[in-house]
Amino acid sequence: MQNAFRAGLACVLTLVAGHLYAQDCTPSKWGAEDEIGSANLVTPENTLKAAALIKQGKSMPLGIVIDSKTPAFAPRSLSLQVVQPNQQGGQKLEAFGYPGNYNDDVLQTWVGIGSQIDGLGHLGEKGFYYNCNNEKDIAAITGLTRLGVHAIPPLVGRAVIVDMAAHFGKDHLDAGEHFGSADIQAAAEAQGVEFQEGDIILFHTGWTQSMLESDPTAWVSGEPGINNEGSAWVAGLNPMAVGADTWGLEAVPAPDGDGTFYGHVILLQHNGIYILETMNTGPLLEEGVNEFFFVLGQARIRGTVQMIINPVALY
Repeated sequence: MQNAFRAGLACVLTLVAGHLYAQDCTPSKWGAEDEIGSANLVTPENTLKAAALIKQGKSMPLGIVIDSKTPAFAPRSLSLQVVQPNQQGGQKLEAFGYPGNYNDDVLQTWVGIGSQIDGLGHLGEKGFYYNCNNEKDIAAITGLTRLGVHAIPPLVGRAVIVDMAAHFGKDHLDAGEHFGSADIQAAAEAQGVEFQEGDIILFHTGWTQSMLESDPTAWVSGEPGINNEGSAWVAGLNPMAVGADTWGLEAVPAPDGDGTFYGHVILLQHNGIYILETMNTGPLLEEGVNEFFFVLGQARIRGTVQMIINPVALY
């Protein structure tokens, strides 16, 4: 009898706690029904302004090439098979009207691997996500019923790179090394980077360029990155997205007092700001480019939490 009472009491307390948290949750500045957060900053005016940054007519991918050996946050993985349907034994597809042959591919993968966007339904706390969405209401096994990445419009706008490795005088920052608002502002000022509302802000730590190929196990076992204070400060700039050349954005291991990946909660849940991971920023910096026109149109698979991406920098 006592066990049943305790179980019932625990259930009631859980429901009450969830209700109180929901009451404390502040609806988005874009409205209580909004699902796209900072993507509301994509406007014709901002797009035309950002397009003026194309000076040389050049482009560069920001995504890395991935395969089955690409290290990823466990247990994520990728498996690709190339097949030739109905062509066993050298058969040709005479039904085509000629002796045809073709290759197809079958991909089994987590979509949060390699270069990726984190949608607003990725991380939250106490069972809630962006705009007070309750996990019980949106997280179906067949896909998110709200906040899915498929609903994000093309993210286009001005992007800037802040070279944190240069700021600290290193080829790359070390795993667990972190930076906050003071370092970000000092680096940006020294590099002539000015922040504007609706920016895509990318941090270069040198981590991927220096470590991904040379020591992939170390690359995915830790990383340098922004700390919680820095995440909250950057969110106050009202960017469209925040990213880095690391697989998880924040420092791992986390600084004392910071929850691991809590910057995700600050950006995604609290502010509706997208996160871009494993952005290949090094080649652009080598070209002397730290401001450019950013274009991203992700695969629109309904209900996804994240998506593999290859944004394009136009400059």
